Amino acid sequence: MSYYFSKILNDSFEEAIDKVTKELKEEGFGILTEIDVKETFKKKLDVDFRKYRILGACNPKMAHQAISAESKIGTMLPCNVIVQETEDGKTEVSAVDPVASMTAVENNKLGDIAQDVRSKLKTVIERLS
Repeated sequence: MSYYFSKILNDSFEEAIDKVTKELKEEGFGILTEIDVKETFKKKLDVDFRKYRILGACNPKMAHQAISAESKIGTMLPCNVIVQETEDGKTEVSAVDPVASMTAVENNKLGDIAQDVRSKLKTVIERLS
């Protein structure tokens, strides 16, 4: 089982950020955090790195359900979506598969929630073009 869903786009990096943000919103997710890995590596390590951004996406209703079912599940939230520049100048968008990441959690109440989040994130990736 893969731990992510992914798609390569011909869009610019910023266009891909805009598209994935819009698609996440359509599925009820907002962006809680945004980490610019390229900028962070340059600032903290003085290392040049490709464009790479981590978007911390959250669907509040589903997050509430998950935290209500398992108080420590917040350690796995928000759902991360990455946008990165590829070597050939394209842009790749990847989202975590919450079902794969929650296999270590022994709580049957989370199964349906993880499946619902998986479905929504998969839809987001599939709709990108």
